Amino acid sequence: AAIADSGSLRPIPDRTVASLIEQAEREGRDLPSVASEVASSDMVKADPSIPVTPAEVWACGCTYAPSAEFRDGELGASEGPYGYVSDPKNRPELFFKGTCRVCVGSGEEIGIRSDSKFTAPEPEMAVVINSRGTVVGYTLGNDVSAWDIERENALYLPQSKVYKGCCSLGPLMVTPDEIGDPYALEISCAITRNGTTTFEGTASTAQLRRKFGELVDYLLRSNNVPPATVLMTGTGIIVTQEAALAPGDVVSIKAEGFGELTNMAVVV
Repeated sequence: AAIADSGSLRPIPDRTVASLIEQAEREGRDLPSVASEVASSDMVKADPSIPVTPAEVWACGCTYAPSAEFRDGELGASEGPYGYVSDPKNRPELFFKGTCRVCVGSGEEIGIRSDSKFTAPEPEMAVVINSRGTVVGYTLGNDVSAWDIERENALYLPQSKVYKGCCSLGPLMVTPDEIGDPYALEISCAITRNGTTTFEGTASTAQLRRKFGELVDYLLRSNNVPPATVLMTGTGIIVTQEAALAPGDVVSIKAEGFGELTNMAVVV
């Protein structure tokens, strides 16, 4: 664990971010206070990678209108199952993305399934919560997905979503006190291939159809989660099949104050 400060890092020796989250919850204190007490005063230069080793990662689908409309359009339906879960009157889509086993940090490799011809990044804002569902941090996430497998049959969702290198997080986790309005965060994504940009897109959390607290509430219904659980909150940036990931492609996801989450795609 470390605290990012003015482009450098203050290491927190012999501790993980997950253990700090657990301690803060146990003692009823905020995470920045607990971390500051045990952080070194020495500053080191290093590139941050994964901001937290998550106990579990869950994800939401169709929380932005463009995502629901695009997926229902693929089915030839003006209002289909994706639009249904996008409607705030209905239960949101939640699914299990995996554990730290499938997660990577910035600078590491994300996976293209060997049996997929249309794997794409899904740039998202992710929230980090404790076991009570309190949001202790925000970070950038990439819910890498084999869209063609889910497109073949909706029951193939777990195979589309869960495999080696399917989840990227980082590079920084930003605590709630450092964010003014969590619904005014601009997220951008670019895919480059041999130095040429093959895709660019942007979205704002202002476009979310659901609040973060509502999504966390649904996650915790009859479902206990451990501290340092990550919830990916959905994407508003749609990568079409023409920009499907190929080996060697580099995906860069950015938001002001969060750094740049960069990963190269490889076949796994």
